[in-house]
Amino acid sequence: MTVTHLKAAKHRPESDQADTRATVEAMLAEIRAGGEARVASYASELDRWDGPLLVDHDTRRAAAARLPESLKEDIRFAHANIRRFAEAQMRTVQGCEVEILPGLIAGQRQIPVSAAGCYVPGGRYSHIASALMTITTAKVAGVGHITACSPPRPGEGIPAAILYAMDLCGADAILNLGGVQGVAAMAEGLYGLPRVDILVGPGNQYVAEAKRILFGEIGIDMFAGPTDSMVLADATADPEIVAVDLVSQAEHGWNSPVWLATTDRALAEKVMQIVPGLIDALPEPNASSARAAWADFAEVILCEDREAMARVADDYAPEHLHVQAADLDWWLERLRAYGSLFLGEETTVAYGDKASGPNHVLPTSGAARYTGGLSVHKFMKTVTWQRADRAASRQLGGATARISRVEGMEGHARAADIRLERYAATEPGPAAAKTAV
Repeated sequence: MTVTHLKAAKHRPESDQADTRATVEAMLAEIRAGGEARVASYASELDRWDGPLLVDHDTRRAAAARLPESLKEDIRFAHANIRRFAEAQMRTVQGCEVEILPGLIAGQRQIPVSAAGCYVPGGRYSHIASALMTITTAKVAGVGHITACSPPRPGEGIPAAILYAMDLCGADAILNLGGVQGVAAMAEGLYGLPRVDILVGPGNQYVAEAKRILFGEIGIDMFAGPTDSMVLADATADPEIVAVDLVSQAEHGWNSPVWLATTDRALAEKVMQIVPGLIDALPEPNASSARAAWADFAEVILCEDREAMARVADDYAPEHLHVQAADLDWWLERLRAYGSLFLGEETTVAYGDKASGPNHVLPTSGAARYTGGLSVHKFMKTVTWQRADRAASRQLGGATARISRVEGMEGHARAADIRLERYAATEPGPAAAKTAV
């Protein structure tokens, strides 16, 4: 496979994970010891918020009243699309039942978790879409209780648009909390709320590290790093659209990689010519973020043919993969490693980030090689069951006893032996009744 880097990255995204981990571990330990009082002190210290931490229904209604109807219509439009896609996913979630051998019936059930925590980032941007993506998906999955949290702004609390989205999507409880303290409050079940079974949603490095540390005690959606995006383009692509799409993703942050792989040198050179001007035209701090990401982490890769482009994409396993090339069906069938795939110039990663339906909480840093993004399936437990009649139990008993003794597990063998003794071949046994899933 022949590829040429017309622009190479100066750096790979890295994190000061050791320092971050030490800080987060200390915060989690203090919150476990100090409970709600320590959470409140962190909210005051880090978010400069001394107001109520649990958002009441009057505050929810007041937030909705402050928003223009046009914005609420847009939020409702995005919510409906995300809900419809999640509902379609739910139709693929099924139980099953099979008679493995006469009298031995086994099956699986799909059970939603009882409680979920949805983290909605704040900071520079008001991530309305993250509230829509996480809470809606949990709701459609049938999660019993959903707690959402987001960093409050001093003197304001959670921005009204985020609060409206959280309420619209069905959050049972909303916390004016960000960062590690927000994650910990949901994980510990503070403020009279259920202790969550799973934590989902993007956040900064401290939020990501808190989820990493808590994983095992509770579930998480994924380990998240800086967002990344790749465009695959051939000679049919519009260089300006390609450039705009790359810049739109670079504005996420200074260490957010964007990559272009193409079979057309002229297109690659035109894109590299256009990008700096597009970045300069952005407002601050967006321009500074995009400029740093483009300078230090972006790559432009010239490939000999479309198969080479596909191999590059599979190797990078990008969070977002956008194909702007001919024969989109070929790409859909061929590509294997991505968080979410965008086919054709008529769509864009920005649509997926905000409103089109498929989830925007996606694997980063190459994790798309082995996992997908947030979906209703993340909130479901696939559990199995089995039952047998006595004839089937006799069949299973001998093999189980012999395998157990070879393994040295005598107790297991005796659990089989007693059934062989009790369910003698001359003793009739009732057939196992099938259990509906």
